[in-house]
Amino acid sequence: MSSPIWLFDLDNTLHDASSAVFGRINVSMTDYIVRHLSVTRPQAEALRMQYWRRYGATLLGLEKHHGIRAAHFLAETHELPGMEAHLHIPPADRAALYRLPGRKFVLTNAPADYAKRVLTALDLASCFEGVISIEQMRVFGALRPKPDARSLRHVLARFKLPLHRCVLVEDTLSNLKTAHALGLRTVWMQHYLGARAKARVPGRAHGIQMEGRLHRRPAWVCARIRSLKALHAWSTLQPLP
Repeated sequence: MSSPIWLFDLDNTLHDASSAVFGRINVSMTDYIVRHLSVTRPQAEALRMQYWRRYGATLLGLEKHHGIRAAHFLAETHELPGMEAHLHIPPADRAALYRLPGRKFVLTNAPADYAKRVLTALDLASCFEGVISIEQMRVFGALRPKPDARSLRHVLARFKLPLHRCVLVEDTLSNLKTAHALGLRTVWMQHYLGARAKARVPGRAHGIQMEGRLHRRPAWVCARIRSLKALHAWSTLQPLP
């Protein structure tokens, strides 16, 4: 039997980002638009939400319509001084991740520097073989973050990760749906969805969905979990070819 290759989303999967950072990121994004597009704060808020709704990412709209460089936007909006003090993971989940057999990667729409800061603060940096961040999600020059299917296929091919061995652990259903259609196994992490819905913030690079009734499991979700500890039991029942 082949061992699984785990692909973990970062925010609201490994930690409670809605409470810890999403609000600050949204403020940073609005501040950035005010500074670099020379608009009022209400206009900046409107643009941020308009591009998020239209493209699934504020960044994509700024890049397309205003020539904003993605690297510059991501660096400035994710500085977040002192954020590490607000990041937490249940100790049992941390221990479970380290014990989980198979290769492990982080697959996130966040920038690489931010992702590495979060993993270091959570004491998870040595748990993962690599971080696949938004900077690596370009296809033919265009930025295509999750849930873009072409980008996911391209990234996995670049890292030589066979689709049939990969398991995506995510909190966002649209990302799971795309992954399942490509042949990945999918696990819906529900631990932090309540905080996310309460916060009602759009996130950085994809629309945060209001997932509806959490007890329902869509056809493209192989399993639902509320703690990372549950992955051990589930993985033993899911032999890979």
